[in-house]
Amino acid sequence: MAYHHHMGTVVETEAEIDRLMAETGPEVGLLLDTGHLTYAGGDPVAVAGRHGARIAHVHCKDVRAAVLAEARRGDRSFLDAVLAGVFTVPGDGSVAYKAVLPALADRAYKGWLVVEAEQDPAKAHPLTYARIGYDHLRPLAQAAGL
Repeated sequence: MAYHHHMGTVVETEAEIDRLMAETGPEVGLLLDTGHLTYAGGDPVAVAGRHGARIAHVHCKDVRAAVLAEARRGDRSFLDAVLAGVFTVPGDGSVAYKAVLPALADRAYKGWLVVEAEQDPAKAHPLTYARIGYDHLRPLAQAAGL
């Protein structure tokens, strides 16, 4: 079993992930979602460093920093931020995958890296963006030994 932290749930922030991991045993894994953690103000590299042995799955989602900053300035809801395009695929946002992937490799992560983005397909063609994410992650994953 792997817990998927997510905006709009009881476990969103880095501190909440730390508490979940502290309060559960090794049979509870973690699905690391880089986009949701970044949105919540957390650091995917730090979480991978602390909880890497329990990461069972990774959702590689990126965050458009300017959209996130505007959502925060305007006190917009999470849904409004998603509709405004806060999430995108790796390579089209601000998540530092060049640091995230080695942190996972250092903890012997062997699972999937899922290219994911919660965005409007009318604004972001799904195949085009899937390719952008794959093309960005593939060489970084290879360089990290994943």
